Amino acid sequence: MADASGPVLCVDRISKRFGATVALDAVSIEVGAGEIHGVFGENGAGKSTLMQILGGALRPDTGSIRFEDKPYRPPGPAAARAAGVAMTFQELMLAPHLTVEENLSLGSEVAVLGWVNPRARRKRAIDALRELHGSHIQPGAVVGRLPIAQRQLVEVARALCLRPRLLIMDEPTSSLARAEVDHLHDAIRRLPARGVSVLYVSHFLEDARAVCSRFTVLRDGRAVGAGALAATSQSELVRLMVGRELKEIYPRVPHEPGEPVLDALGLRGGPRLRSTGLRLHRGEILGVAGLVGAGRTELLRALFGLDRIEAGSIRTVHGPLVRGGPRERLERGIGFLSEDRKGEGLFLGRSVSDNLTLPTLARHVSAGLISERSQRAATEKWIERLGIRSATPRTPVAHLSGGNQQKVALARLLELDADVLLLDEPTRGIDVGTKAEIYRLMGELAARGTAILWTSSFLPELLGVSDTVAVICRGRVAGIRAADKWTEEAVLEAAMGGG
Repeated sequence: MADASGPVLCVDRISKRFGATVALDAVSIEVGAGEIHGVFGENGAGKSTLMQILGGALRPDTGSIRFEDKPYRPPGPAAARAAGVAMTFQELMLAPHLTVEENLSLGSEVAVLGWVNPRARRKRAIDALRELHGSHIQPGAVVGRLPIAQRQLVEVARALCLRPRLLIMDEPTSSLARAEVDHLHDAIRRLPARGVSVLYVSHFLEDARAVCSRFTVLRDGRAVGAGALAATSQSELVRLMVGRELKEIYPRVPHEPGEPVLDALGLRGGPRLRSTGLRLHRGEILGVAGLVGAGRTELLRALFGLDRIEAGSIRTVHGPLVRGGPRERLERGIGFLSEDRKGEGLFLGRSVSDNLTLPTLARHVSAGLISERSQRAATEKWIERLGIRSATPRTPVAHLSGGNQQKVALARLLELDADVLLLDEPTRGIDVGTKAEIYRLMGELAARGTAILWTSSFLPELLGVSDTVAVICRGRVAGIRAADKWTEEAVLEAAMGGG
């Protein structure tokens, strides 16, 4: 990591309001040349607003910014990119119907006499993907057919294609497994040698420590702390972020697994599930680990009836369950949370209230009409329970931060009061304080007898929260045992086919 030789970016007391909401309040931050600078904070702390201002999507109300010792106030994202500032987004900004190489060149095509040069475009795509060692992404692959984790790497590769001097990375590892995170971090560490400074926004403090030298913490729109990351303890960072001491990162609520509620045997389907099976008990939290593409998401989608099952059997306490779709699963008391909240998890144009109550709309109908009062009461309960930052229950979900959108998707599932929950990356994009609340909530649900099958790319939380952990390798369960009988190294070894 290169030493900072002076500030390349100076943000001086910028503020931004949205009506009565103060998103940023006199925030200042400095990033040195060749520095990788972490930006931390809870959902709604102002991180996304700050990054959108730096990326040209928003303008500050007051304050000033200097980039490379020149005034910086881009009128739009294109102007920001032209100035040397590129950004990767947690909510991926990709064209799903185009190929990887077409996405990488979108808006910056290499043209000769007005015609796109396909050879130059392919070379640039290969070079950008090569920087992300181990990504194994083909330039000709259609983006919409890639797993979320690979799409996230395409988002990073597109930013690298622009050859920026300041790269803003918003939650770049939120969907990546450990191996992909390591490859991405290797690429990030090489950037300062090319004269690139990085703003690294993340809720994964452990990941940030691997690449960042300095940090700034935002809370309620204000910068409340900054300094050298190596000299700041994890507990101090958490205290700065949440404004209080967080006694337990992985709180445990006493619960005991009971009788089996779901049996899957020999499931096969699509290109990734190859004779996969497991048993889930009432009141059990069963975590599923594995590398990207191993079949974790496909297993949950097959159990919920979203993906076709070619062979195998599923049995619940209500009897066999294979051919039915999601409607039948819901009727059997099985709920599902997708890892892709933007693509299939939420109606972004509808309100928080509509999104949260849609599967249970019958509860809010009176005399043939939807009762807005009933919807509002149900929504306000979960807004308070999960700390969803929304101006009102009628606020469109698209206006919320990514983390708060995730809370809405989770609240909708909890409102179902299902017996079995299938959670695919439920803490994706959620801050450390809210994660602890989600972990506690999972324990409380298990104590009430709810069975939870969940996936996470972050092994410490998977081992810290689960009662049992199953590891999937190439579409098959490579090992399943009590969580306290696993180590991170053993999980990775099993996930790579070594045990």
